Amino acid sequence: MSLHQRPHQKPAAAGDSLPVSPPSGATAPSRPLPLLTLPYLFSLLALLLFAALLLPWGPTRPSSVPASPWRAYTLQEAAAFAARAGNGTVLLAAVSGPYLPFLSNWLISVRRAGRADQVLVIAEDYETLDRINSAWPGHAVLVPPAPDAQAAHKFGSQGFFNFTSRRPRHLLQILELGYSVMYNDVDMVWLADPFPYIVGDHDVYFMDDMTPVKPLDHSHELPPPGKKGRTYICSCMIFLRPTEGAKLLLRKWIEELKDQPWSKQRKSNDQPGFNWALNKTAGQVCFSLIFLFTKIHLQVDVYLLPQSAFPTGGLYFKNKTWVKETKGKHVIIHNNYITGFEKKIKRFRDHGLWLVDKHSDESPLGRV
Repeated sequence: MSLHQRPHQKPAAAGDSLPVSPPSGATAPSRPLPLLTLPYLFSLLALLLFAALLLPWGPTRPSSVPASPWRAYTLQEAAAFAARAGNGTVLLAAVSGPYLPFLSNWLISVRRAGRADQVLVIAEDYETLDRINSAWPGHAVLVPPAPDAQAAHKFGSQGFFNFTSRRPRHLLQILELGYSVMYNDVDMVWLADPFPYIVGDHDVYFMDDMTPVKPLDHSHELPPPGKKGRTYICSCMIFLRPTEGAKLLLRKWIEELKDQPWSKQRKSNDQPGFNWALNKTAGQVCFSLIFLFTKIHLQVDVYLLPQSAFPTGGLYFKNKTWVKETKGKHVIIHNNYITGFEKKIKRFRDHGLWLVDKHSDESPLGRV
């Protein structure tokens, strides 16, 4: 019996002139309510539409946007990819999203020197990872866990410390894979290829971060400590070979960062820890190897790069006389001794080093 039909009543028998009265105390059967009235139908339809918006109908379908294949890309795979182009040497940088314009600017200068193919970028957030690899496949990798990308760009912040303190771990992992590695901060610009300056067979090469002018034939030994009891070597540009000495330095650097964590009172970064590690390991015995009953002492062998080729920003951008006297010798310029994106960009522009304005087509990333 359908809901919109009334129940059929038995017709009265002939001669039954009067209706039969129900028994005493009995209740007359209730009349069914007309459920499908017009207001009810509208309410039911509205409810069905609301449910359709909230609940999926049928089996769950896979997302039409595929997951990025680069999420599973490992440092081992990425380092091998970059090292193949660099004859066993990886050129490493690390960035979060806000630094992409500086990465692009640095890449233009690196590409002009013919070294872009061996670049590997440590992306510190997934959006940056996908953005770089979509334009330049295989040249970026993320080493989990990803730090807070927005907190990592402010110099002196805990986020910046967390960002930079990951650096020695990345470098050590690459050395453990058997590759040499050159690390650069991305607020640098190459004026020439730095690799001809990696002379000899030392474990570690670096540049001084002090502004006093050195003689052109200055020593390549580790400089003496400064007022704080340590040297002022820049952790912005380092070349390391996959030797036990270089690995010892990186392990000590990691230890120093654990011993000197960031605090509100001491808003540190990774560079003091790097210098303490250098001062405690340079020229020190890292282990003894007994070969044919002869005890051989292996040391952490360090090399200070020439100041004329690798000046700190506090010297290059502030000493015009020195710049003129050393013209033609400069190789890598570091835009440090200044903080803030806009200030760094302005200074690069003032010195004709903000290449992305007119030469973004030379960047592997295109315009960012």
